[in-house]
Amino acid sequence: MRFEKWQALGNDYVIVEAAALPWELSPARIQRICDPHFGVGSDGILLLAPVEDPEIVAELRIFNPDGSEAELSGNGAREAVLYLRRSGWTDQDEFTITTKAGPITPTIRSERECTLEMGRASTTSADFPSGGEDGRGELESGGRTWYFQHVSIGNPQCAIAVGDELESLDLPAIGPEIANSELFPNRTNVSFFRADGDRVRARIFERGVGETLSSGTGACGAAVAAQLDGAPGQLTVELDGGELQVEIGDDLAVRLTGWAEPVCSGELSPEFVRALADVS
Repeated sequence: MRFEKWQALGNDYVIVEAAALPWELSPARIQRICDPHFGVGSDGILLLAPVEDPEIVAELRIFNPDGSEAELSGNGAREAVLYLRRSGWTDQDEFTITTKAGPITPTIRSERECTLEMGRASTTSADFPSGGEDGRGELESGGRTWYFQHVSIGNPQCAIAVGDELESLDLPAIGPEIANSELFPNRTNVSFFRADGDRVRARIFERGVGETLSSGTGACGAAVAAQLDGAPGQLTVELDGGELQVEIGDDLAVRLTGWAEPVCSGELSPEFVRALADVS
């Protein structure tokens, strides 16, 4: 079973073409492959498959290391897009892929950078059913109250503006209670951020992952929340793993620009593949 491993700002994924799979990609198998000690080690798996629609290059499915399926990943989508171009699935600079969150249209700018049209963000969604039109709310975690901005950008984001305490926050301690709050029936990703002019500094806690070096959709969620609070529409979002550019239109249409690159390629050993065949 062949695979490639890519990373974007430290957010790494194993990329597999569906035709290479000798068995169904079950949650238990995903967990084993993503395990850093007993498997390849990654923040998730990107599964690519052809589709019948000639207007769409590929279907992208995104799996978290806990085996759950994500609707969208900004970093993962960029990795998949650049992999598709590099592997000969298309020779176009602009094309469309489909995800669980809907179609995504990338523009490839170089062999390691592309822009994704992420669609329109929204402050209302079924992922925050009790929320009002403005998507604002509050919840408890770590013995204190947090005021948040809900943003739906292909997946649910809970963006929390904080001040100078951002760097000292213990995300593994406070993130799980927020991500799994009953306010969010599908769980939520959490972005803690600080805005200063056209720059946003953010730290991310992802559902199914934990604290992460980078998240494209998390960066978008923080940027939209900052823009709704008065920040400009063109923002540089600084994450632990690097920087992303986020452009937000008047209708909350979001464009995300950043880089991604291959780390390695190879094959799972026959012994490992046989062992996974016995995993339910």
